[in-house]
This record gives sequence, C-alpha cells and structure tokens, in this order.
Amino acid sequence: MKYRRVGRSGLKVSEISLGSWLTYGKSVDDDIATKTIRRAYELGVNSFDSANVYERGQGEKVLSKALSTFPRESYVITTKAFWPMGDGVNDRGLSRKHVFEQLHASLKRMNLDYVDIFYCHRYDPETPVEETLRTIDDMIRQGKVLYAGVSEWTAAQIEEAVAVADRYLLDRIIVNQPLYNMINRYIEPEIIPVSEKYGIGQIVFSPLAQGVLTGKYRGGQVPEGTRAANPEINVWIQQLISSGVMTKVDALEDLAGEIGVSIAEMALAWILRQPNVASALVGASRPEQIEANCKAVEVTLEQDVLDRIEEILS
Repeated sequence: MKYRRVGRSGLKVSEISLGSWLTYGKSVDDDIATKTIRRAYELGVNSFDSANVYERGQGEKVLSKALSTFPRESYVITTKAFWPMGDGVNDRGLSRKHVFEQLHASLKRMNLDYVDIFYCHRYDPETPVEETLRTIDDMIRQGKVLYAGVSEWTAAQIEEAVAVADRYLLDRIIVNQPLYNMINRYIEPEIIPVSEKYGIGQIVFSPLAQGVLTGKYRGGQVPEGTRAANPEINVWIQQLISSGVMTKVDALEDLAGEIGVSIAEMALAWILRQPNVASALVGASRPEQIEANCKAVEVTLEQDVLDRIEEILS
C-alpha cells in the first residue's frame, strides 16, 4: 500500500480507502463485512469511511466493530451529518443542534472517543456556514473530531468555508469528498484548482462508477446478482447504457487488457494520477474485491496510455 497526505495537512491516508455506503449494515452479511474490512486493514488500508445516514447507523456499527481489534491510532475513521435521521424539523441539515447531536450519536454507536474526519455531507443553504464550522471547531477543541471536511460542495462553497474559517479563526476544512471517476469528471475545472489553492485534498467516492468501470456490464448487460440488479441502482445503470457510455467503457476495458491490467485497476490508477486526490474510496462486499482494488496502487499509467484514455473519453 502507498500513502498520501490529505491536502496540506499532516494526515496520511492509504491511496485506497474502504467505504460502507450500500454495503455494510445492509446488503452484505455482517460476518463477510467484518472479514472484508479486516482484510483491507491487512493489506495496508488505513482509511475507512462511514456516515450516520448509512442504514441509520448500522454501517457505522459494522465498520467500527470490525476495526475494534486493531490499535485505534493505526486507522482513520470518518463519519458525516446532513441527511435526515428522523422526522423532526431539526433532524437534518448542518445546524449546531443537528451536528452536535449526530456526532455524539455516531461516537456512541461506534464506541469511539473521536473520529478522524467529520464531514458536512452536503451544503446546507438554511444554516450559516459560520454556525456549522464553529460547531465542528468546538468539537475539534474538545478532542472529539480531528479534522473537518465537506462532501460534494461546489468550488464557491469551499471558498466560502475557507473565508469564514479564516475570518473567525476556526479550523479550516482539509478535505472534500466528491464523486469522481472516468465517467464523471466535474471536479476538474473548478473544484480541484480551488482545493489546491487552499491546501484541501480530495478523497473521492464512486471511483468505479458503482461497478460500471469493472467490466461486469460489458455490452450493456446487467448480470443477475450484481449491484445494478438492485432496482434502486439499476435505473442509473440503465441511463448510462442508453446514453452510449458503455461503448466507451468497453473500449477502456480493451485498453486495460492491452496493458495487462483489469479495467478497475486502470480506472483507479487513472484517478490516482491526480496529485490533489489523496485516496480513492471504494466499496467491497467480499475480501477478494478489496484485494483486487488494492492492486491499483502498483499501476502507473504511462503518458501514451493516458492520452489514449483521453481519446476514448472525449
């Protein structure tokens, strides 16, 4: 495994991170989930991601229990707040009340004294950024959070967060968690330049486009038992198929075969070519999946291969 600093902070994370969205506490048996998480750790993965909203805390419980046998200082564990966790008017968003309550609920579920990164899961237009950042800063000063982060914030929102933090001498965010993969590159024009300017790194989710960049949907087919067979996700996959993207994916898989790697390895290595990316956050429902994903850190894509990828994607 290889490790990178998160932005200009001193925190180092593995180039491959393991997440728990749509897997742990839901579709994956807890015993298999535990084996997968522990196998990731054995492979050198030190960055593990969750959120309060992942199965209403069950994802956090499974993840933290699996990691509890390892020294706390040896791994980075994260959680988030924003999405609804109840029916009450204050059971959502980034108000001081919701952030305070959700952080403490997450710590209790995970049986932890602190989380390494606490993310604002989305931008909340109904709460002043100062209120949110001051609350997280308070939690940092209490030792319950080490670093602040955001997820899926625009470049302008990230700049606002930096300006507010500097104005009130609050801890700056060190990381953004956006969607980023070969199919969706929206962060490249504005978000990465702004992040580089302020020393903010990216830990990107859906680097394999929810399995599309693994080759399992070759020719636009959806095999039984795959994630896309789930009706909740299949709509998105079908939209990709109808858009013609799968033709590009098939071409990418052929190119990966030419250079002797899997399309998943090539897709992850392509993301890690970007120096502002600290880690690619993958999901894995079996130990062999995380084993396969971790191989990507040994893949270096030469410039001619990167040029060919760009031609395919254009």
